[in-house]
Parts: sequence; C-alpha cells; structure tokens
Amino acid sequence: MNGKSFSCDMNAVHVCFGAGALAYVASALDAMGGARALVLCTPPQRALAERVADLLGTRSVGVFDQAVMHVPTDVVSAACEAASTLKADCTVAVGGGSTIGLAKGIALKAGLPILAVPTTYAGSEMTPIYGLTEGRLKKTGRDKSVLPRSVIYDPDLTLGLPRAVSATSGMNAIAHAAEGLYAPDGNPLMTLVAGSGIAALARAIPLIAGSADEQSVPSEARQDALYGAWLCGMVLGNVRMGLHHKLCHTLGGTFNLPHAETHTVVLPHALAYNANHAPQAMTAICAALGAGPGVSAARACFDLAQASGAPTSLRALGLRAEDLERALSLALQDQYPNPRPLEAEPLHILLRNALDGVRPH
Repeated sequence: MNGKSFSCDMNAVHVCFGAGALAYVASALDAMGGARALVLCTPPQRALAERVADLLGTRSVGVFDQAVMHVPTDVVSAACEAASTLKADCTVAVGGGSTIGLAKGIALKAGLPILAVPTTYAGSEMTPIYGLTEGRLKKTGRDKSVLPRSVIYDPDLTLGLPRAVSATSGMNAIAHAAEGLYAPDGNPLMTLVAGSGIAALARAIPLIAGSADEQSVPSEARQDALYGAWLCGMVLGNVRMGLHHKLCHTLGGTFNLPHAETHTVVLPHALAYNANHAPQAMTAICAALGAGPGVSAARACFDLAQASGAPTSLRALGLRAEDLERALSLALQDQYPNPRPLEAEPLHILLRNALDGVRPH
C-alpha cells in the first residue's frame, strides 16, 4: 500500500454467476421485488429475450427490442412509454452495453429498477454510470438509481458470441480496469480486482480469437472472459475514469463509432499518453497481461488486440482525418481526472496515431 490513505463507498449488486445461471432469473426478480418486468434487447437478440420472458412467465409484461448503440434519448422515451402502457415495475436487460444502457436510461427517467443479464463483456451492469446521446452529443453521468439491483452472469449465453465481438468486448473491459489502476480515488481493493480482471481476460481473449469458430471456443475461456468482465466492470463502477473513457465517449457519440471497437483502438494510445505519469499502474497492467521484457503496457494492449484480429485504427471504424480537429476540441472542453494534464498537441498526436493504427512508442 505504500502508506497511501484512501476511502471508498462500494456499490452493492447481487450477482449470480455460473453456467446455467439464467434458470434463476425469476427468483432473482422476485428477490428484488419485481412483479411486472419489461424485457429489453436489441433486434438481433429478440429470440433470447423471448426465452427470458418465458422463464419469467406471468412476471413478464412484454419485450421491447429497439435498444441501439449509444442510447439515443428518443429510444429511451419510446421504451418509457411502452413500460408505462404495460404497467411495468422493473426491466430485465438482456444483452450488452446498448441494452443495459437503455435500461439505465429508463431507470433515470422512470425510476424502474434493473435486473441485468449480460451477454457480452461490456461491464456496464456493474456501474452507476449512464450515457445518453442527443443531437450527436453523448453525455455521461453517475447516478446510483441506474445501478442494476441484480446481475445474472451465465457463460452459456456467450457461447455463440462472434470471436471478433468477443475480442473487442474483452478489450473494452480491460480498459475499465486499466484506467482504474491510476484513478485518483482508487484503493487497494480495486487495484487487486483490476489486476485479476485484466489477467482473466488476457488468458481468455487469445483462446477465443484463436479458435476455429464460435462453437470450438473452450468453455473455460468463455467463463474466464465473463469473470474478467465482471471484475473490470466492478472497477469501472467504483472509481472515476480518465482520458481513455472521455475520448471514447466523445468519438462514439459524436461520430457514431462502434463502442467496443473504439475502446479497443484508443486504449493503447491513452496508456502511452499517461505512461510516464502513472508508472505503477503501467507495471501492474504489464504484469496482468504477461507482457514480455521491455514491452510497455501500451504496446502489450496493442499487440493483444492485433493478435486477436481486432481493429487497431480509427480509420477502419469510419473516422476521417478531417474529424480530428472536432474530436480534439470536444476532448479539451472539460477537465476530468487524469494522471497527465490534457495538452492539445500531445492529444492531437494521440488521435492521429489512433486514426492510423500506429503501434505506440
């Protein structure tokens, strides 16, 4: 601990983890006092949402399948209207960050508690953080009312998750823990949780990405990945994030870039920007990733993404060179906790390197 003083206020979420845990969704809803649940999902996950609704039986009042990336406020309004019409008293979010984000928007606007059933490694289910997009601007905030009451982690629900999605979703989760290691309000428990979460995902991602197809991914890799996502999400929910998350929210909300892929691309460059100002955090990241001698945390993250077939440039995600000035301007608008002060020219270099997919120096 090096004599460091700290204080912490831990978020309390009931967690049910294990293969087949989805079978307990009705009892979990009962435990949190829900009686009329609106099941949420994206259009492609309608079948799984209906399966969950069947498990809930009379506790389900219907399925709303219009969740989309970055949580547009008009979708939240439509979902709240559906919840009101159906007299729902809670939501069950089945899916990744987009669906859980929609549930949070409903919780913020209509006060409905959430039971989350994550099917990716986004980690949003463990946080009181929400993000809403309106007019191509994504605004984020913290409110304990959006923290799910209960979370069901069932690795079986990730068995068909495409390997490319698994890799970027896993890198997104690693980003939560990596920034948590240099958070100004960090504490020894979150340091331990972050290291364990990164290590679990570092074990899992190469096995998932290296499998011949989704069906041949070892079950222990899926379990490790979901376990790591849980831990990394816990870090995200209990400490404040810095430059990396600010940039990703700016790029995603303003330029409609895919969420997990943007986190995957930006993470190595954000770590390189902060490296000299957070040496202990970088050492911990390297240890968790199993980085070789002389390999920095930034390069280790870049190499893991590249070896997994994940995108490594913002250009590949649709960002254009002429977008950089606007992205930089938005990133500099608000000061937020970060080990290194925000400086225009170094940030421009960071964005340029991320645009071109340059391996960090």
